[in-house]
Amino acid sequence: MDHSIEQLPLGNESAQPLAPPSAPDAPKRRGASFWLIFLALCVSLFQVAFELVGVGIALPTIAQALHATDFVWVGSAYALAATCSLPIIGGFAQAFGRRPVMLASITIFAIGSAICGAAPNMQALIAGRVVQGFGGGGLQSVPTIILSDLVSLRERGTFNGFLVLTWSAALCIAPISVGTLAEHGQWRWFFYLNVPLSGLTFALVFAFLRLKAPSGSMREKLGRIDWIGNALLISSSTSVCIALTWAGIQFPWTSVKVLAPLILGLVGMFVFFLYDALIAESPVVPFSLLSDRTSASGYATNFVTAFLVLAIAYYFPAFLQACRGASPIRAGGVDWLGFSVVLGPTGIVAGVVVAKINRYRPVVWTGFVVMCTGIGCWALINENSGMGVIVPLEIVTAMGAGILYTTGYFPVLAPQPISHNAKALSLVAFVRSFAQIWGITIGGAILQNQLIQRLPEAFVSQFPGGVQLSFAAIPLINGLPPDVKDNVRKAFADSLRVVWYVLLGVSLVGAAISLLMREVPMHTYTDEDFGLKERDLAAQASEDIALKNVSSKV
Repeated sequence: MDHSIEQLPLGNESAQPLAPPSAPDAPKRRGASFWLIFLALCVSLFQVAFELVGVGIALPTIAQALHATDFVWVGSAYALAATCSLPIIGGFAQAFGRRPVMLASITIFAIGSAICGAAPNMQALIAGRVVQGFGGGGLQSVPTIILSDLVSLRERGTFNGFLVLTWSAALCIAPISVGTLAEHGQWRWFFYLNVPLSGLTFALVFAFLRLKAPSGSMREKLGRIDWIGNALLISSSTSVCIALTWAGIQFPWTSVKVLAPLILGLVGMFVFFLYDALIAESPVVPFSLLSDRTSASGYATNFVTAFLVLAIAYYFPAFLQACRGASPIRAGGVDWLGFSVVLGPTGIVAGVVVAKINRYRPVVWTGFVVMCTGIGCWALINENSGMGVIVPLEIVTAMGAGILYTTGYFPVLAPQPISHNAKALSLVAFVRSFAQIWGITIGGAILQNQLIQRLPEAFVSQFPGGVQLSFAAIPLINGLPPDVKDNVRKAFADSLRVVWYVLLGVSLVGAAISLLMREVPMHTYTDEDFGLKERDLAAQASEDIALKNVSSKV
């Protein structure tokens, strides 16, 4: 098979070579400054993961405390804001540099967290979640962009694995800590905890993230951003997300209030891609990102992976609470450790394997086989299944998720010039965030419709129209009479089985798409326009010399 890389013209930009002018250097020993920067990236990603995981655990308690019926927006408002902010974040990072965008994202995220913690009602909480989402979008994408500036693609597998380990740590810590807070009625501290975490992240980034930044005046930098393209993408994605949030819960899927924004949004996205491919001088999405078969299939598999993982993280703890009577702390903590503990280490192993064999396709395919196996077996469990059956299935599914999350960047970036790293990775973050909205809302719509058909009518009548039964009903189950309780538990198990079947179908589609990837050689160099400043490179060299001297004495 021919593994040569064909460079495609990028809209109105001239083609750039994919190879550096000289042979790549061998992997270097990295000094303390690099590791402190990497620590800052991990802490920022931990914040996003901690919030994303914890809100699902706290949601039943929050809804009950605020007497809410429209609390589907607690999850969707954050995802909507994060998704809409992601396209322009890549442009800002490319025009102004990584550091100022990172610091601004941390600040906005902290402000949104404070608003959520102090919210007197659901409307204020949702407003705070929107602010949080704008900051969280930056925290989700900029760390991966910075890592791409510091570590070549060929070496990045192990580092990607450690980033997945950060998410795994959040999966372990957030449910236990948030579950404890929820059980004691202190859910507000789930949001307040983000404030000191943001302070720590801000301090690390401010002190150690000293990277090169583009030159030019403010006017020149603003001129490098595709404002029309961003406006088209933000408005169209917002329209789609609003339609998905309403569909099947507040309005039927066939309602004009759902179909109109959905169709307008999808048409708007089509117009955006045409504009970026044919007209834009500095496109949000360079044409080669989607015209290359390998990159395009990489984006599609990233969509599938994010869809699956967030749907699993949202609805499997709901199964544990509704069907097994687990408390929030057990559902997201102890009973979920099979998934959360295994996810990160598996990601590291997958990254090391890619670095060793210098191939990503076999690892991606392995991830989909494992994921399909795990989700497929979920259809076998019911409301009476014990943890001896459930935990092994959690482990298998986590292995698939860890492999796919770590390896998702390789097929996207390998065919592209390194000058496209920021925009390519911002698009990965956008695709993943957009997929998470689909995962939450499609899963919620299926579960909602199934529960309405299966739950006892006397039980359903307690809830007003438009309420999301999957969360509103859970706190009431343990207090029901035994016969009604058994019927409700069975209704949840049978309804969630339909969700698992849908997730299995999505996983199989992702596996089929992954077969379209080519095995493109991975870059062995980085973009020096955004690397460490000279003084930090000199300091790192001094650290290397000191380490060698110590080693020679030993």
